[in-house]
Amino acid sequence: MTDKQPAVTPTETLPHQPKKRRNLFLWILGPAVVAGVAGYMYLTAGRFVATDNAYIQADHATIAPQISGRVVEVLVRENQSVKTGDVLFRIDPQPLEIAMTRLQAQMESVRSLLDAARAGYRSAQADLQSAEEALRVNERQYERMKELRTKGLVAQKDVDDAANNYANARGKRDSDVAALSKAEGLLGGLPDTKNEDLAGYKLVQAQYEQAKLDLEHATVRAPIDGVIGKENLQPGDFLVAGQAAMPLVATKSLWVDANFKETDLTHVSIGQPATIEVDTYPGRKWKAHVASISPASGSEFSVLPAQNATGNWVKIVQRIPVRLAIDDQDDGPTLRAGMSSVVEIDTGRQNSLLGRIQGASGAPAVQVALGNR
Repeated sequence: MTDKQPAVTPTETLPHQPKKRRNLFLWILGPAVVAGVAGYMYLTAGRFVATDNAYIQADHATIAPQISGRVVEVLVRENQSVKTGDVLFRIDPQPLEIAMTRLQAQMESVRSLLDAARAGYRSAQADLQSAEEALRVNERQYERMKELRTKGLVAQKDVDDAANNYANARGKRDSDVAALSKAEGLLGGLPDTKNEDLAGYKLVQAQYEQAKLDLEHATVRAPIDGVIGKENLQPGDFLVAGQAAMPLVATKSLWVDANFKETDLTHVSIGQPATIEVDTYPGRKWKAHVASISPASGSEFSVLPAQNATGNWVKIVQRIPVRLAIDDQDDGPTLRAGMSSVVEIDTGRQNSLLGRIQGASGAPAVQVALGNR
């Protein structure tokens, strides 16, 4: 007797139907998700450009004295915050005070000489008037004697005496004219001008004002708000005018210099929004905007720029510095010059067909000056 195989009923295939449906669902959903992600990446691609070749920058000043001298007092130390006008250090003022006192005395002496010259000028004027009057009297006397001599009323000796007196009066007049001219020359030809307007007095006064200014420069003050950098100045050090004494880094005017590849700047323009993330504070972002774009690549400003006309030329993607102004630098943690950061610029350009049309018709022109190659 042979064994009979049990008949397979349709109800035994039901447990496999949900699995088939699930596989069918995955086959449909999987490509749809991939297509959606790809579409999103396509639409957003090209809108944002980013680089990690970016660093925070700040205005800084090199503090240097305007006069030479020995340092007698240092009032700040390294990493100390200062305000505009705060005293940083002082230079020995004693030599400058002595020079100012000497020039002040010299200025008083010049004033006395000018007053004496002015008095001499007035005296020379009076002498000249007297000499001209005497000359006229002697001239009339001489003419009268000559007329009387023709009539035989006076002797020849009287005529000769009158001629001699006339000649002496004329010589005295000429001497007084020269004396008046000399007195006028001492006053610069302007006897009625005040001492403060005469060249000689102006010269001494300028020297005095310079000595006074040097004395003020003996106290060196902070030109801007900031933080003192590396500093090792000590009392007793001798500084020459213009010699660097300490750096001062500004704390208010911070910006970011981002060095983008030239191929990333196709749609970047001034005013576009950006975000900045500093390596020191991961997860914290600052708002910014494009403030300016460099007129040339960084290599163009180097001491030895690339000579691309040589035979061993290799094309290298250049980087163009882009300056970004930080909009909310006062909010959040303290930012310091030199910190590394990551910059992302929103160009606002969509990679769709409509976005391409809008970008081609309404996007602002990007002005980038190219260096000579």
